Amino acid sequence: MKTIDDLISEGVAGKRVFVRADLNVPLEGTTITDDGRIRAVAPTIAKLAEAGAKVIVASHLGRPKGAPDPAFSLAPAAGRLGELLGREVAFATDTVGESAQAVAASLADGQVAVLENLRFNAGETSKDDAERGAFADQLAALADLYVGDGFGAVHRKHASVYDLPKRLPHAAGDLIATEVGVLKKLTEDVKRPYAVVLGGAKVSDKLAVIDQLLEKADRILVGGGMAYTFLKAKGHEVGISLLQEDQVPVCLEYLARAEKRGVEFVLPVDVLVSPEFPDLKGKTAAHPTVVASDAIPADQEGLDIGPKTRELYAAKLADAGTVFWNGPMGVFEHPDFADGTKAVAQGLLDSPAFTVVGGGDSAAAVRLLGFDENAFGHISTGGGASLEYLEGKTLPGLAALED
Repeated sequence: MKTIDDLISEGVAGKRVFVRADLNVPLEGTTITDDGRIRAVAPTIAKLAEAGAKVIVASHLGRPKGAPDPAFSLAPAAGRLGELLGREVAFATDTVGESAQAVAASLADGQVAVLENLRFNAGETSKDDAERGAFADQLAALADLYVGDGFGAVHRKHASVYDLPKRLPHAAGDLIATEVGVLKKLTEDVKRPYAVVLGGAKVSDKLAVIDQLLEKADRILVGGGMAYTFLKAKGHEVGISLLQEDQVPVCLEYLARAEKRGVEFVLPVDVLVSPEFPDLKGKTAAHPTVVASDAIPADQEGLDIGPKTRELYAAKLADAGTVFWNGPMGVFEHPDFADGTKAVAQGLLDSPAFTVVGGGDSAAAVRLLGFDENAFGHISTGGGASLEYLEGKTLPGLAALED
């Protein structure tokens, strides 16, 4: 896979370089609530600009329906990128139309522009190869070279991720190179014991990665909403907690496989419950109750791991050689249900292990809860991409860069 340094050594001055970034940041109106993904890709963009390239940055944001939607505009992200780079960033109000063409043509050496949300064009996400290819052709007309650095999107067979690099000389940006290097440490050269912490809402989202990790990990610790399907599989009452009843048989199979292979499969021993889901906007007190995980009342919902579980999970991380964490332990956005996720984050920091926070909500939680990002071994920018890599899947965006 060619690197951005290879491109620069060949000469990028005066050339239009299309950078597929991941600027898919959470917004409240036009206010960015977590700029982690923008900060992650900024060094690649700065490196190209400093080498004299005319840098055209493109990304998706959210899930618009293939047409312009002001709620999903990348304008706030373009503004924040300019602040981080310390230079003016031009903004095109469309993806391949008159504005994009004019902005791309007007760039001087070392200048940077951001295109509007790629998903405002139906061709970006189309399952029809011809429609996707036609959009990629239009994007290719804007640039001379391609740099893939949107790791959070490399598991998508989208026009700007998969089809476009086939049309232009291409290379991987520094962020993608770092992400792949870290994931190789989790799959090819693992320092043991290898502990994995999985959380989040749905067990179905993690079944494929659990299937793979049962062959590789020494310990799997489960929390979040997905834990209640496993607790149900063990015959416990889970009240009105998140439950995927149809996944209970698979959970039973995985528990049996873990026991057979000698993999520690650790479930919560106590949980915080409440009769209703908390108000995340008002953050009003929810007055949770701590109960044993096998004694959840029928009218209560589990919303975080309890204090005994926090201690147990911290102990399971304390002597690990490698830790991968993906998914919060509870409703971390509410202070009454944040302690489980805090405890896992602190457990990673206290462990001598090489620690990887697997993107998505976990990365957001680390920042929201006030932890120093630099204290972790690596914080991924792509939750879904990280999981699919660990599942052993071929990621279209990486395959296109390797061609």
